[in-house]
Amino acid sequence: MAKFRKKGSKGLPPISTASLPDIVFMLLFFFMVSTTMKEVSLKVRIQSPQATELAKLEKKSLVTYIYVGVPTHQYKALYGSEPRIQLNDQFATVGDIQSYIAQEREGMKEADRPKMTTSIKADFDCPMGIITDIKQALRKAQALKINYSAVQKSNY
Repeated sequence: MAKFRKKGSKGLPPISTASLPDIVFMLLFFFMVSTTMKEVSLKVRIQSPQATELAKLEKKSLVTYIYVGVPTHQYKALYGSEPRIQLNDQFATVGDIQSYIAQEREGMKEADRPKMTTSIKADFDCPMGIITDIKQALRKAQALKINYSAVQKSNY
């Protein structure tokens, strides 16, 4: 007579890992496409002013940022403790704003150029004279849509 063995004593078969590299690369590709990289490293300290009436900008790709504030600790020895203007990753003067706006405008699509908004992110203690000088330079560069960045004021 033949011997019969019980099939339950062998355990579970191993899980196939053949599709694992496909899944890993699919997730990697998804995060590469959907993640945006930080474009500018701030060299100035900005404590945003508080406001009660705020509106969110619709298309962030149409926004050009101008940062104004006191240089951070590592740049104070070189640039002092007076408020400075930062355009992209460089310190700049008011005279550099027109060429900066023209360069940013050139990088946009033709249809999006009239919709370009310039956002001024200034420190709370920044003197208004610098902001006025920036506004005058923006007016000369025909960048008339200006936004002032602020944070929501708490009710407490």
